[in-house]
Amino acid sequence: MAAEEVVRVDKLVKRYGELCAVDHLDMSVRQGEIFGLLGPNGSGKTTAINCILQLLRYDHGSISVFGQSMTPTSYGLKRRIGVVPQEVAVYKELTVRENIDSFCALYVRDRARRRTLVDEAIAFVGLERFERFRPKKLSGGLLRRLNIACGIAHRPELIILDEPTVAVDPQSRNAILEGIRRLNEAGSTVIYTSHYMEEIEELCSLIMIMDHGRKIASGTVEELKALIGTGEKVVVELDGAPGELVERVRRLDHVRAATLEDGVLHVECLAGRHNLADVLATITAAGASYGRVLSEPPTLNEVFLEITGRELRDEA
Repeated sequence: MAAEEVVRVDKLVKRYGELCAVDHLDMSVRQGEIFGLLGPNGSGKTTAINCILQLLRYDHGSISVFGQSMTPTSYGLKRRIGVVPQEVAVYKELTVRENIDSFCALYVRDRARRRTLVDEAIAFVGLERFERFRPKKLSGGLLRRLNIACGIAHRPELIILDEPTVAVDPQSRNAILEGIRRLNEAGSTVIYTSHYMEEIEELCSLIMIMDHGRKIASGTVEELKALIGTGEKVVVELDGAPGELVERVRRLDHVRAATLEDGVLHVECLAGRHNLADVLATITAAGASYGRVLSEPPTLNEVFLEITGRELRDEA
């Protein structure tokens, strides 16, 4: 049985004058997913999210959340959503605990219940030692954790995280990613945007790539990798190599490039099932022997660049 839709977007259009920031976008997020939303700068990701949250008026289309039409006054629906924005949004004059309590109070009026929720949020992001600190005394990673705690303290069913790990140290990034997994395992559906492809590949059950306001690809990591012609990269340490070996490898049907550097053969392949076996057979047939062999599948970053282009673009 298919999971219920938590978010549905149909033919969404948002214009700023002559600029079409979101262009007839369709999007569906189902219950229990960690949904990765990818796109270059200016692709329309944040605009789409702000339209879903009804923080922006849009020109055309429809949006439903939890099966109900989303409007600016859908306060019952908005109480079921938690938002962690890209920019840290906390009160500088309040302590960690006071910040989390202030945001939680927007959704939960009962003080006793709120106290329990704030305690749980502080423990969840690991800020127990810092709950009396004000934001200016926190590191960038701790500030990010506070930002998350403020967005999830009321236990939302849908959590939207817009680049929550920007400019944090590896330990804080790992803590944040583990926290997102735990939130999902506890029942929250997550929409996650990031420019860190390894995070998306590691976390997300479904991914959508946007560009110029449109959906240009969607699917699981493996489904997206199958869309492009890039295959695995093969690296082979050689014990001596005949002069014609590289050229023989280049002539293989599924090889797009081959180079030999300091006794190490680097081969870039097209998508295919027998790339590694064909490369090793060619090495053996040429009378060469080899040592360590490394085969790497295409990464999500390579998929992203092939689909959206490799040229540097300005932010919108």
